[in-house]
Amino acid sequence: MRKYRTAGRKPVRPRKTSGVEEAAQVQPSKQDALGFAKMAGGGNDFVVVDNRAAKIADAGELTRRIATRALSVGADGLILVESSARATFRMRYYNSDGGLAAFCANGTRCAARFAFLNVIAGRKMTIETDAGIVGAEIGDGGAVTLSLPAPYEFRPRRPLAVGATTVHGSSILVGVPHYVAFLNGELWPHDIVPIGRALRTHRDLAPDGANVNFVSIRDRHSIDVRTYERGVEGETLSCGSGVVASAVVSALFGRVEAPVSVRTRSGIVLEVSFRIDGGHAEDVRLKGDARLIYRATITPETLEGFDPEFVRDPAARVTVSS
Repeated sequence: MRKYRTAGRKPVRPRKTSGVEEAAQVQPSKQDALGFAKMAGGGNDFVVVDNRAAKIADAGELTRRIATRALSVGADGLILVESSARATFRMRYYNSDGGLAAFCANGTRCAARFAFLNVIAGRKMTIETDAGIVGAEIGDGGAVTLSLPAPYEFRPRRPLAVGATTVHGSSILVGVPHYVAFLNGELWPHDIVPIGRALRTHRDLAPDGANVNFVSIRDRHSIDVRTYERGVEGETLSCGSGVVASAVVSALFGRVEAPVSVRTRSGIVLEVSFRIDGGHAEDVRLKGDARLIYRATITPETLEGFDPEFVRDPAARVTVSS
């Protein structure tokens, strides 16, 4: 197994790591450096890597480290752009906890613009994801419109008991599972994390759990949405598939009509369009930003010197003697 060195310094002290982690610890030389782009869509931020040369075989450990905020780059997830026999390219997405996710809509928009900026794709492209083939088109100013597979497995009434409270929500799959609950009145003052966490891990949603979306209707063409995301295990500033789930569920209940403008926690507005046919949403499209924040190179310091699991939950590492 290759041991990587830093230029002009002693070799990095070997330690017990997975093959994935060692593969990710590239020396900062021109031929070996692993470049990446920091991108953001709707308020989700991502590390995006061109992995068509298959430098990273398994990115779980790499994601946990590089996504740790304050000690590394920091991100909601890692996106790998790879070769595909079925589409213009393949996208693999890892949540910040290192788990592979079937789909991330905000991340897919960023992957599309990354591919366009790096001459991997033209303005129109197809993207292979673990949730199916997604179409994408790059518009003026960097906005990206996705053409998505139809949401499915809609369950309009799925009440969940949380302590003494019963939450009356719905479930639907938009590449990944979502739970949608409507709130009356202003959405922003509430602390959604405790109830979001309880619903995300609810036994009735096992084994996969769900992203939990809280929705407030503003008018016939606009809603507000906040999301507690699995894999990140907290509220994020936006969730693209959650935006789609919330807009579609709102329409299936007759509360909105397409197109629907969706304001997220970041303040950024995404647009969802679709056609309701026989109780199903067809021709689903999501339009929103895909911002290139900066380009950089992964260095040994990006990945070394901290325990990402401890940073995520330090209380889990504390033992108290009696």
